Parts: sequence; structure tokens; C-alpha cells
Amino acid sequence: MAPALDRIRVGSAPDSWGVWFPDDPRQVPWERFLDEVAEAGYSWIELGPYGYLPTDPARLADELAERDLKVSAGTVFTGLHRGPAVWESTWEHVGRVAALTRAMGARHLVVIPSFWRDDRTAEILEPPELTAEQWAHLTKGMERLGHEVKESYGLDIVVHPHADTHIDTEAHVERFLDSTDSGLVNLCLDTGHYAYCGGDSVKLIETYGERIGYLHLKQVDPRVLAEVVADGVPFGPAVQRGVMCEPPAGVPDLEPVLVAAQRLGVELFAIVEQDMYPCEPDRPLPIAIRTRRFLRSCGA
Repeated sequence: MAPALDRIRVGSAPDSWGVWFPDDPRQVPWERFLDEVAEAGYSWIELGPYGYLPTDPARLADELAERDLKVSAGTVFTGLHRGPAVWESTWEHVGRVAALTRAMGARHLVVIPSFWRDDRTAEILEPPELTAEQWAHLTKGMERLGHEVKESYGLDIVVHPHADTHIDTEAHVERFLDSTDSGLVNLCLDTGHYAYCGGDSVKLIETYGERIGYLHLKQVDPRVLAEVVADGVPFGPAVQRGVMCEPPAGVPDLEPVLVAAQRLGVELFAIVEQDMYPCEPDRPLPIAIRTRRFLRSCGA
């Protein structure tokens, strides 16, 4: 019998319904997402791209209450390695998302670094490696963000290592963690992105357990990943090739990840995010139901 993972709070996100943008005709309407995520057996969700779900707090609260759903986090995108010049525009974006996140009773803000190559065209926008000065801007900027978000909104930021960003590989993630204050900045470990970039999620949890503040659960298809790496495919087209697959078909094995997280002795959200943009509207719900059943078999 699987161990009881009673400290792990499982949820899902718009991403698992093929939602990457606030408004896109290829995405399911937000009402359908809410209906289906509840039908699949989840009680926690993320807000997804700001503007996809209603941004009026009273209306969103009513829609969630109708379906017995709660919000675990909001998500923001940042380019803080570019230095103080981007702070004002970053804070404007963060403030909108953080205010709605707080209004929904959530306590976390997932922070995703900007991409170094275009997610669709593969155009190289910036070098994939940061200079020492850019690393300093990134780490100090994230610490400032963590402080300001906590002071202004009472939320904790969790930084999300992500393919095709400057926080991706094991070396980059460890450098980032070693260079930031755990009182201000912790990690959203996305098991799929970390595997995509060659990292070992269980090892990271066991080594930097005190810095793991949040989990995203997804898996990578190793065969597709090998093709993607060999062909130099950017993340968006890689998703269209099916690089992120339905568990338990891929890597990493999620049960050892969840067991390692349970051993940390703290309550953690574990939010399913199976990247599927774009996808047919009838595809997500059956996958979500099977994934929830699989996670229950792991004890979560």
C-alpha cells in the first residue's frame, strides 16, 4: 500500500487544460475549465495567466465557491536579470496578480523567469548564460521581489525553474539557491521542467529541502525529449510534439518525489501541470481524471 502523503495538497491548473494565455480561441472557456477541474476530483487550482479567470475578486470567489474550489497560487513572469530598469513594469504586473491571489485566500506567488529564446519561433532573444552582473541583478531582484510581495500582500514567492530560461539546469538552480536568502526566496520545483533540463527532483528535495516551497507535478517523455534536444527545438514546439506526457508514462517517477516531499515535514502544494498547448477541448478532462486517480494510488 502506498504511504499516506498527508502533508501534500494536490491540485491542478489551467495549464493542464491547454491554457497558456489570458485569451486565445484555441483554449477552453474558463467556465469549462472550472467545471471540469472540479469534476476530475481536484479542490485546489492556480489562477493561470492573469485575465483568463475573472479578475473581479467577488465574481471569482463566487464561481469558485459554486464548485467547491480554492486557489493555491497566482503566477507572474519576470525579467529581473535585466536590472533595476525593469523593476517598475515588473511590479505593476506583480501587483495585479498578487492582489487577486491574496483576495482568493492563497499564500503563494509562482515567479517564472523570462525566456532566452522565443517560445514559438526559436529566435534567440538573449544568450542562454547570464553574465556575473546579470546573475547579481537576478538574485538581488528576486530577493527584493520576495520582500516587497511579503510586505505588501502577505504572500511568499516561489521561483519556478523553467526550460529555456536562465534558471533551468541543476547547476543554474543550485547557483540561484546558493545566492539567495531563504527568508525571501524559495523554489517551486516543477518535476517536468527539471527533468527536461537534466535535473533529479528527488536529489534536489533531499539536498535543498528547506528551499522547496511548492511543487508542480508533470512528467517528460524521454524519447520525445531526446529528439527535442537533438533538434534544438524550443519549449513551445516541444510541447506540441508531446514532450510533457500523462503520468505515469514518463519521468521522473512521481511517487518517490512525493515521498521525498512528505519527508520534509511541512505542508506543500503539489499542483498538476501537464503542458498541452494547444489541445483539443475534449482531451484534458479524461487525462485529469486518470492523473488524479494515479496520484491517489501514490497516497496523495
